[in-house]
Amino acid sequence: MKVRLPSSLYRPTAPAQPLLQCLQNSRALSTSSPHLSNLNPSSPPQSNSNSRWLSSTKARIGKCIFFGLSAPQSTKAASILKILATEWRDLVAGREGFLVSPNRAGLLRQGVVWGEMDSMGHVNNVMYVRYAESARVNWAWNYAVHIDPGNRREWIELCTPKGDGLILKSIGVEYKFPMTYPDHISVFHKLRSFPSPDSSSFILDVLILSELHQRPAARCVEDIVVYDYKAGKKVNIRPFMMRAFEQTWREQEEEKARVETRIQEVESAVGELERETWNREGAVEDLGSGT
Repeated sequence: MKVRLPSSLYRPTAPAQPLLQCLQNSRALSTSSPHLSNLNPSSPPQSNSNSRWLSSTKARIGKCIFFGLSAPQSTKAASILKILATEWRDLVAGREGFLVSPNRAGLLRQGVVWGEMDSMGHVNNVMYVRYAESARVNWAWNYAVHIDPGNRREWIELCTPKGDGLILKSIGVEYKFPMTYPDHISVFHKLRSFPSPDSSSFILDVLILSELHQRPAARCVEDIVVYDYKAGKKVNIRPFMMRAFEQTWREQEEEKARVETRIQEVESAVGELERETWNREGAVEDLGSGT
C-alpha cells in the first residue's frame, strides 16, 4: 500500500533565477563610513520561532530512520525531507515575514569569497554591514523593476543624490555564528512596522542567511531616513513609497500566516512518522545486521 502525505504538503518550486545585481557606483543608501551604531536594535528582531527548527526537524526524522522504516514510511520521510530541502528559506525566513522570492531578495546565493575572512579565520564583522548595504540597494531596485514599475524612476533615484534619497542613519548588527569560506549567503529585508506617512524614517530588519548551514549568520536593524538632496533636509516618506509599503506590509503578514500553516503541516507529518516508528510501545532501534 502506498502512503502519501496530504497534497497540501507538496508545492512546486520556482526555477532558479539569476542573482539580482547591485546598482553600480551607487552608495546613496549608505553613510560615508559604515559603522555599528547604538541603535539598540531593541535588538535585531527576537523571533518567536526556533532558529534551529530546521535542523532539529531533520534530526527528528533521522531518529525515525534509525528505528527502521517500512517502504510507505520511507516514502513519507522522503517527502518531508524534500520539503525541508526545497522550501527551507520560506520556513526559516518567511516564518518571520521576510519575503524570499527572487523579485524580493536583496542577495540570493551570493558567494562568500576567501578574502572576506580575517586573521581569526571567519568572515570579518564589517562584511555583514556590506552584505546588508548591497542587499538594501537591491531591495530598492526590486521596487523599481518588479513591485512598483509605474514609479521606476522615483525608486531608482532613491539610490542616487539627484533628488530624494535614502540615507542610512544607523545600523545595528547581531552576529549569530562565525561564518567561513566556502559558503553562500542570501539576504532579505522587511519592514519592522508599518511606517507613518508623516514620518521621515522607517526601520528595516535584515536577515543574513548562511546557505551552507541553512540558518541565520547575522541579523541587522537599519534606521533609514528619506532625505531631499536638493533642499538639503529630511522629508516625509513620499506617497508612492507609502503605497508600495502598504502592499509590502500586507504581503509580509500573509507570508507569516502561510508559512506558519506550512510548518504545522510538516510538524504533523513528522509527529505521525515518530508515532509509527520509535514513539510506540515495543520500538527497537535498528542496529543493522552483523552477517
